[in-house]
Amino acid sequence: MGASVPRLAMRGWQAGDAALSVRMFDIREKPQQVEKAFLIGAYFDRRKADEARELLIELKELVETLGIQVVATELVFAREITPRHLIGKGKTAELIEKAKELEAECIVFDNELSPAQQRAWEGDASLCVIDRHEVILDIFNMRAQTREARLQVELARLEYSIPRLTRMWAHLDRQGGGAGGGMGGAGAARGEGETQLEVDRRLAYKRLDRVKAELEEVKRQRDTMRKERSRVPLPHASIVGYTNAGKSSLLNRLTAANVLAEDKLFATLDTTTRRLELPDGQALLLTDTVGFIRNLPHDLVQSFRATLEEAVLADFLIHVVDASASQAHEFYQTTTQVLSELGAGEKRVLLALNKVDLVDDARLLELKRLFPEAVMISVHTGQGMDDLFHRLHDMLIDRVVRLDLTVPLSRMDLVAFLHEQGKVLSEDYERGVADIQCVISKRFESKFTPFLASATKKAKDGSKSMH
Repeated sequence: MGASVPRLAMRGWQAGDAALSVRMFDIREKPQQVEKAFLIGAYFDRRKADEARELLIELKELVETLGIQVVATELVFAREITPRHLIGKGKTAELIEKAKELEAECIVFDNELSPAQQRAWEGDASLCVIDRHEVILDIFNMRAQTREARLQVELARLEYSIPRLTRMWAHLDRQGGGAGGGMGGAGAARGEGETQLEVDRRLAYKRLDRVKAELEEVKRQRDTMRKERSRVPLPHASIVGYTNAGKSSLLNRLTAANVLAEDKLFATLDTTTRRLELPDGQALLLTDTVGFIRNLPHDLVQSFRATLEEAVLADFLIHVVDASASQAHEFYQTTTQVLSELGAGEKRVLLALNKVDLVDDARLLELKRLFPEAVMISVHTGQGMDDLFHRLHDMLIDRVVRLDLTVPLSRMDLVAFLHEQGKVLSEDYERGVADIQCVISKRFESKFTPFLASATKKAKDGSKSMH
């Protein structure tokens, strides 16, 4: 059983306006099932041939994530972009013929197609034609779990689909009627399909406004949750990186969280925040975020801004890079670029190269040269995790302080405060006082200065000398 055509722009509206959804599915043929896809990647600068080839390989992974078989891929060089087909007419005809010979049910472009180009290809090929943008949208739609993620996906799908509404109505009869129709014949003159197009476009914009309003409400709720978290003065780190780098697996290993971690692109679309306690007693909040990808459609970056704000608001970032990927440096640059667009470009970053167990010694040396500040880890085997803990400690060193305290039993309120707001490493009541070793936020250090063990000892020595 093949996967549903990712192209179906209207399919994403089933959760939206019911009238629009029913009308579109009554008029249009039922969504066909796609089992075979022919992939095309066009490039227009010979110096970018290698990059285009890598992107086409990545597109193959994306399409296969949807459960669609890729029957062939074709890398195409064109001297210039043409407005009708993106590439030349002759090459277009050649590729359409090849797609039909392969019995492909869908042509997928790695390039972003304009609505007019998409219509032209579908008209000439009589096949479903989609682009990288739509493939990513469909994966996001499949992966979204929380209400926020579903709303963000719907927003991106609506913004992408509305300019393409005309294409969805291309099969309708648009013959104009006589001038004697109702309302002075205006509706009949426009044509039945065109009138319906206008109705659906209006409904689509109405739904778009509603989704934006609902997302703003979700954002307000997230702000409230952040304020609640900020009451507990714990530092906050966001795990970022290219899709499938191992971010969710790292969160799971560090915090024993039960976050979906699959060897698939965009396995995680929803943020998850967990508390981590380091071996030295320091604690921090860790948040997993959606993965980045090259040529990520700009509207998706905008649609997921609320989710990615976790990265902007974090105290520092843990940037995970797949060390086993041949394009590790490009993946690193892509993530860094998107973070910069989000306003997180100046954040302190702890770089972690994951999956080093899959890398030979020569490649490991090369990676160390490219990323001299990185910590080398394997979430799978546990290699390098101690180094990672040390580096996390270094990132937090300016946020917390370790104290040796002697607290009188009359001030057990302070002991309770330490348990609530900090980390108590040890406590002993044998001397009739509370001898405590703890880690606490520096903002509370002055509260405990009178009870520092050294200060208490000094006070006792002074008292003895007076006698």
